Amino acid sequence: MDFYLTKAAWGLLAPANALLWMLVGGLVLSLRPRRRRLGLGLVWTAAAVFTALALLPVGAWLGHPLEDRFPRPAVLPERVGGIIVLGGAVEPPIAASRGDPALNGAAERLLSFVELARRYPDAPLIATGGAGLVWDSGQKEGDVVVAVLKQMGFDTGRVMVENLSRNTWENALFSRPLADPQPGAPWILITSAVHMPRSVGIFRRQDWPVIPYPVDFRTRADGVWYPSFDLLSGLNLTSDMMREWLGLAGYFLMGRTDRLFPGP
Repeated sequence: MDFYLTKAAWGLLAPANALLWMLVGGLVLSLRPRRRRLGLGLVWTAAAVFTALALLPVGAWLGHPLEDRFPRPAVLPERVGGIIVLGGAVEPPIAASRGDPALNGAAERLLSFVELARRYPDAPLIATGGAGLVWDSGQKEGDVVVAVLKQMGFDTGRVMVENLSRNTWENALFSRPLADPQPGAPWILITSAVHMPRSVGIFRRQDWPVIPYPVDFRTRADGVWYPSFDLLSGLNLTSDMMREWLGLAGYFLMGRTDRLFPGP
């Protein structure tokens, strides 16, 4: 049930949707004489926020603390318990519709997965991800990942696939029996840098020691900002970062992470 509640809540709280509700509600209220001032106030507020997102690096401001929380390891151990890559790099509905694997902007997860798998030829490998959408296309993320890896010429016989999970909590929950993690043999965890704090907190909560390997960075390390006017990029980046901050808070309240803002 919590899966559907979180999806519904994000449908209301996502910045683009919230600003749209504010804009439409303001226009409707402005047609009523007694609510005209309130309506116009909502319209002007929505316009101001849209302008700020187009002009200012709001998404970067929100994203830096998330993406910098877990630096990529400077040195990796000689042996690891295994390597796991979280879902989110493929588009199952498009893959099902087109009959061809479809990647998205988080494809770096799979590139790093292959790179590390070749570095550790004896390490167990897990690709986790089921159907993260309310309307299941019938195509599972893990299965699409295997198809992508085959196109890359990688030996998928090494890969254990977990394709029942619908969110990060279930990624860890359903993959743990496959991994059977042992003390002193941490697994390398691959996911987007912005998603790493919540992911590490979840794996810790399930007593699964991991080495964070963040990829798919969305912000500059030096924090340099160049003025631009790009509403779409600003809105998308801000939305992704807000979603992760809200996810951290929600998962902590549900007892699914060990801390509100997990760190090294």
